[in-house]
Amino acid sequence: MRAPDLGRGISFLGGGNMGRALIAALLRVGANPALIRVIESHPATAQALVADYGVATLADPLAVGAAIDTLVLAVKPQDMASALQPLRARLERERPLVISVAAGLSVQQLQQWCGAEVPVVRAMPNRPALEGVGATGLFAPAAVTATLRERAASILGAAGIVVWVDDEALMDVVTAVSGSGPAYFFRFAEALAAAGMAAGLSKAAATELARATLQGAGRMAQPGADLAALRESVSSKGGTTAAALASFSNEDLERVVAAAVTAAVRRGRELSSQAAAGG
Repeated sequence: MRAPDLGRGISFLGGGNMGRALIAALLRVGANPALIRVIESHPATAQALVADYGVATLADPLAVGAAIDTLVLAVKPQDMASALQPLRARLERERPLVISVAAGLSVQQLQQWCGAEVPVVRAMPNRPALEGVGATGLFAPAAVTATLRERAASILGAAGIVVWVDDEALMDVVTAVSGSGPAYFFRFAEALAAAGMAAGLSKAAATELARATLQGAGRMAQPGADLAALRESVSSKGGTTAAALASFSNEDLERVVAAAVTAAVRRGRELSSQAAAGG
């Protein structure tokens, strides 16, 4: 994949897990680290970014010297209003593309803190972006130009696949499905290992088998793959896999998963409400 055009540079507000994942993805596809700056107030995090990726870091947002073409908002939703306050005047003046990866914060809220005329794209990547196999949902209001949409897609596309949604309310669903989704699969693998141990396997054997099975299944689920067809490809009628899948159906697995997604959607909307009250 070709590195996205970062213009005069890209700045990250926050260098935590998601910021790191996106920086790593950009460098993996050939982006110039000299064009990447990170505003990070925690010294240990900033030092790690410099050591691991060779990017510039600064603690004071006002110390960003070069023009800001693109700003990625990668701080916690509850911290966003205060984190943006020092940059507001500059954002209103330069109107860079702002890409938010904060769960639950609406375009309206973000423009309240950045400036009403600042173009904002909401993005929800997930942690596999760190390995270049992430999944990102994107939303942009109608006022964001096609050129800026393409820039946002190319930046997030460095981390994996991107999917646009045309209704901002669906970003909470994207967060619940793919943003939080890796944890669901890890939790399932933990449960699978525990079941293996309960049936007599050693902890080491059960854990290694569950981990390798999760990794292998993920590799089989290539872009464009039919998930139902994949399931059927490893399930013989009347066999052991079919018996296990029947147990899932009897226990109403769909209901359990739907309840989990609903809980995550609800929490995303609560974060939005809390941020609005705090802002």
